[in-house]
Amino acid sequence: MTVTYVIEGSEVTGLERFWDLIGEAVNGPGGYFGRNLDAFADCLGGGFGTPADGSYVIEWRDHAASARALGHEETARRLEGLLGRAHPTNRARVGRELAEARTGRGPTLFDQLVGIIEDRTGPGTLLLR
Repeated sequence: MTVTYVIEGSEVTGLERFWDLIGEAVNGPGGYFGRNLDAFADCLGGGFGTPADGSYVIEWRDHAASARALGHEETARRLEGLLGRAHPTNRARVGRELAEARTGRGPTLFDQLVGIIEDRTGPGTLLLR
């Protein structure tokens, strides 16, 4: 039997709220399912609340609202926070990505999250509604 986890996209107001919502969808109130992109990718691989056989679907309702909330402005905010903590060998790359986000170019957090889900799960796992 396939388990469906629902993200109410209209409730996504930023990246921190996305982490709350996906954690609750998979593991109930206060649940954890990653709090950064790498941890999220790891959780999608199994063992963090999803069925071991991968028989689950993520239904992302009103994803257009999430795409707006997780757009270039939120992407830039995240990158600004990362820039000061980035390893010296990564600062130039983070700086370039930040400059792009500030001008409305490059992948957004929404794009990255969708890409991670698609890369780490089977076809048909993500349903954008």
